[in-house]
Amino acid sequence: SGGGSGHEPLHAGFVGAGMLDAACPGEVFTSPVPDQMVRAAAAVDSGKGVLFIVKNYTGDVLNFNMAAELAEDEGIQVASVLVNDDVAVTDSLFTAGRRGTGATLFVEKIAGAAAEEGAPLERVEALARRVNESSRSFGVALAACTTPAKGSPTFDLPAGELELGVGIHGEPGRERRAMMTSGEIADYAVDAVLSDLRFTGPVLVLVNGAGGTPLLELYGFTSEVHRVLRERGIPVARTLVGNYVTSLDMAGASVTLCQVDEELLRLWDAPVETAGLRWGR
Repeated sequence: SGGGSGHEPLHAGFVGAGMLDAACPGEVFTSPVPDQMVRAAAAVDSGKGVLFIVKNYTGDVLNFNMAAELAEDEGIQVASVLVNDDVAVTDSLFTAGRRGTGATLFVEKIAGAAAEEGAPLERVEALARRVNESSRSFGVALAACTTPAKGSPTFDLPAGELELGVGIHGEPGRERRAMMTSGEIADYAVDAVLSDLRFTGPVLVLVNGAGGTPLLELYGFTSEVHRVLRERGIPVARTLVGNYVTSLDMAGASVTLCQVDEELLRLWDAPVETAGLRWGR
């Protein structure tokens, strides 16, 4: 996988046993180039093919598609899965169609666990697609991020306001409102997710920090997310809280839900050892 820098630990922090075999970082908020992707694919190919996991941003999509063609010219079998879980908006400044956000972590972890077990490429690809199709996300910003090149906030968000549905590069969301309580934000975010996909079974919950929100606030927000899910009758199988798909120093958080069955839950629980995610080893 790969993408612009500034979202750490995504993607490089998820390289290791049970998850990714290689990651390609670009400049800040800028796609890596096809040559990186081809070299990475060649370095990790065992002769049984390589899966590209691609967040739905125009530069990433174009460059990974080109890299897939170049890699196949070199005799490397490539499959690609597009992650497009963000329900906030249909199109954005960086995207045709839905943006790829928190579900990228679910896809990389579950597909990586299947690959670690020796599943064939077609099976790993199918699982990755199923995770993406079963996942939805919604993010909120309380303060804008500052890119090194600009040296100042990337968008104007007045004090006392928040951006509902913000993207991981600071793209506009659905609307701006006066500051809301943690419980009100959880109601809005979870209902936005549930209005897009009807969850009928247990879910994985990711409460993801945007980079500048203290863990104390994230855990408080998680409690409110759990409250909303209880009220909606949706059981929680597992919860992950922390900074995983960040936006430099943005203050805010996102909620990602993924419906799981026994197989997906087993693969989620499988051992993983990376810089950004580890358990079971």
